[in-house]
Amino acid sequence: MLRIKPMNLNEINQLADTYLQELPKIPALPSWKEQPIASFFDQTLLKPEALPSEIEAMCQEAIPHKFAAICVNPLYLPLVSRILSGSGIATCGVVGFPLGATATKVKVAEVLYCLESGATELDMVIPIGKLRAGDLSAVYDDILQVADAVHGGNAILKVILEMTYLNRREKILGCLLSKAANADFVKTSTGFGPSGATLEDVDLMRRVVGPDIGVKAAGGIRSLASARAFLQAGANRIGTSSGVKIIQEMQAESK
Repeated sequence: MLRIKPMNLNEINQLADTYLQELPKIPALPSWKEQPIASFFDQTLLKPEALPSEIEAMCQEAIPHKFAAICVNPLYLPLVSRILSGSGIATCGVVGFPLGATATKVKVAEVLYCLESGATELDMVIPIGKLRAGDLSAVYDDILQVADAVHGGNAILKVILEMTYLNRREKILGCLLSKAANADFVKTSTGFGPSGATLEDVDLMRRVVGPDIGVKAAGGIRSLASARAFLQAGANRIGTSSGVKIIQEMQAESK
């Protein structure tokens, strides 16, 4: 993949200023309509009160639909990994979730636990306050160290920017820093903030990162129409707790 040169933060700042004036054109992507819509879904259950029985039931319900991944808190990764074994569905854990305000070395330790517990994908939250303060070096280093640990385990990293807290320039910077630090995806939201994914944010993210890395829309996506709209806007993953409901909606539509 083409990357911005590591640690060239002056270049990143200059590029952010350029994109603030005019974003690049949205890149050409493979048509999402050529794949089953379920293959784009990360089915999630991240509520703190979730029971192990609810996690297990979600996995069993999801397997026939062949979702991309099941995303849970680290405590439940061994359970999910065991249930999903041989299903072709990825086991996804979260890191520094949901605030991002965890020391980088703790995030790295969390990654190692998740990998040992069967995770093949990790969704991390950036240090949001550091980005808002303009400490780009700290944000870059946080993502890079986590990315190195994730990729060392042959897993995929998605970087949650929690866009609802960022202004437009900060959103652009978050995308550029994630790309420079070798993230595999940028992601809109944890689902725990005051608002979730927006079509405008997904469009911005896709234009900034280009075609080289993924864009995951998450937070408040609960209908078939909404999922289709986000895929059309440039997302190639959808984080949702309503994946089964959306598939049922699609099945009803085709009758």
